[in-house]
Amino acid sequence: QVQLVESGGGLVQTGGSLRLSCTASGRTIGSYAMGWFRQAPGKEREFVAVINWSGHTSNYVDSVKGRFTISRDNAKNTVYLQMNSLKSEDTAVYYCAAGRTYSNVEKNLNMDAWGKGTLVTVSS
Repeated sequence: QVQLVESGGGLVQTGGSLRLSCTASGRTIGSYAMGWFRQAPGKEREFVAVINWSGHTSNYVDSVKGRFTISRDNAKNTVYLQMNSLKSEDTAVYYCAAGRTYSNVEKNLNMDAWGKGTLVTVSS
């Protein structure tokens, strides 16, 4: 079973940048599609980004396209989310997740593992 731990969250001003990391242990992430999700106060958890096992394919929710970039380093067992041009509506707890297929992650179905989340607060 893979365990996931997110880091890199914090307080940032509107327009600023943060890079989130998700480090895995217990099992290599090389066979998993990986994703980032977020949950804002009073809202349901939503899909943010997905990346396939090789890192060659990715997708994003429309609201972050052009601002966020997901990447992975399988040798380091780590997935990243670079967030630029942050907006107040990006404020949320960000979760990392591992799934058996790209489609499962994109649709938030039958995830194999979730991290506990890291808080991102964007202030104006």
